[in-house]
Amino acid sequence: MYTGSLNLSKTVNISSRIREMARRHPHARAVIWPVRRDRRGTMAYAHLTFAALERAGDAYARGLARAGIGRGVKTIVMVKPGVEFFGLMLGLLRAGAVPVLVDPGMGVRRMLHCLASTGAEAFIGIPVAHVLRTIAPRFFKSVKIAVTAGPRLFWGGLSLRQVREEGDTPCAIAGTKADELAMIAFTTGSTGPAKGVEFTWGMMEAQVESLRSAYGVGHGDIGLHTFPAFALFDGCLGATTVLPDMDPTKPAKVNPENIIEPILDHGVTYLFGSPALTGRVGRYGRERGIKLRSLKRVITAGAPVSPRVIEDFSAMLEHGGDVYTPYGATEALPIASISGKEILNDTRRLSEQGRGNCVGRPAAGMDVRIIKIMDGPVRRWSSGLELPDGEIGEIAVCGRQVSTRYHNRPDADAMAKIRRGKETVHRMGDLGWKDAKGRIWMCGRMKHRVRTARGELYTVPCEAVFNNHPDVFRSALVGLGDGAVKTPAICIELREKASLARKSGIRKELLALARRNALTEEIGIVLFHPSFPVDVRHNAKIFREQLAVWAAGEVK
Repeated sequence: MYTGSLNLSKTVNISSRIREMARRHPHARAVIWPVRRDRRGTMAYAHLTFAALERAGDAYARGLARAGIGRGVKTIVMVKPGVEFFGLMLGLLRAGAVPVLVDPGMGVRRMLHCLASTGAEAFIGIPVAHVLRTIAPRFFKSVKIAVTAGPRLFWGGLSLRQVREEGDTPCAIAGTKADELAMIAFTTGSTGPAKGVEFTWGMMEAQVESLRSAYGVGHGDIGLHTFPAFALFDGCLGATTVLPDMDPTKPAKVNPENIIEPILDHGVTYLFGSPALTGRVGRYGRERGIKLRSLKRVITAGAPVSPRVIEDFSAMLEHGGDVYTPYGATEALPIASISGKEILNDTRRLSEQGRGNCVGRPAAGMDVRIIKIMDGPVRRWSSGLELPDGEIGEIAVCGRQVSTRYHNRPDADAMAKIRRGKETVHRMGDLGWKDAKGRIWMCGRMKHRVRTARGELYTVPCEAVFNNHPDVFRSALVGLGDGAVKTPAICIELREKASLARKSGIRKELLALARRNALTEEIGIVLFHPSFPVDVRHNAKIFREQLAVWAAGEVK
């Protein structure tokens, strides 16, 4: 059982970590980002030292307070990464305001509904974001304060330049408490409507400490970060953040050279990216014999990571470098982690046989249980919920770095939260099992399991069997039919170099693979899809609901 304690009356504000870094290492680089290429193609970079970041954060915090954006004020932030973004985010945290973050790539309609649900009082965005706010005013009825990052046109309000106050006077850090709302970040909504996850100050502090404990990140480390919104976590750990030249909403389309180049330019020691990105970069680097000697840790998360991705990227690492695959979600991060060496040397064989993806042992302070599969809400914890080691059930977690509620979504809370005394247990919506070594094996989303005439099929174990084929990039199990009992089908996205002329032969080979494994022997339908629909943030979470509709049309 989770036994960690949290003093809810304690004053907690992670922006104080940046202030401490500015005091200890004022001239150390905090953030580095690409600016432009010269005629020879050489990239020029700009940077902020910790002292400069600290001054910018104070300047914004003072100005935000003057504009009415202070402690507890929910503030939509739609600003591109750069010098303004990092100073602004630090200023918001320092002022005790509540940033609201959402992926614009989820689609305008879904994004608008997400933003409206928060009841945000302030809006800070680039001009195009304000145009959207102006033409869809019913979604922003609660917004009273508007700030524009860039040219301000007909919508009024303040400019970000006007907000930022000049001067070097340190700003007082808001005395926020551990249980106070600190940030709202929306889930990807891969299996339903996106939900606003509430981050408390205590939760954010716990996440920073958990990341330090898991990966040893600290002062002197240089991290290449492909999720700019969370790059300040690196600064809180004392590390330097490098932003690559890429579209963060399209990691699967990244130019591998634009990731390798800054690693070599700046001596990057760790990389954080989605499996779609690390897979693409790993294949490119391995084929060309590229070595990244400074890189010690590659952290890839957001979707199941295949051993093939780990193997490809590991080929570029030297001197004890390793690939780590943490398991977590917006609601809880990190939950567990495992090294690539352990996967390749120990768990890979079982994964390829269909036992699931091993995601490692629970992170420090994290209590992970496997409970019975139940489609409805569970109000209170009981000893009868928990399953013994080896049995597949739903993964449930509890700990300081776990969100205890969604924002204005009591229906979602009822489905995902279980009261256990004074604690809240979060149901991950993922299926998995625990082995005798205490490791967690993930078997896919609950909502994606396929009920057949013989029983239930789980996505990750079944897909692993087909992913063993050398021409398969990825696969997705779906169920066909209108009733509760479905006909299983496997959708296949081929590798780039796979010959389309060989589809018939590949289909026969895949069906033969299926027949040789008890998990997949009843799958008799193989469908080829040109490019799976995936989430925006990671380009790796497959939208199986959309694939199921497409597959149904293909077999008519």
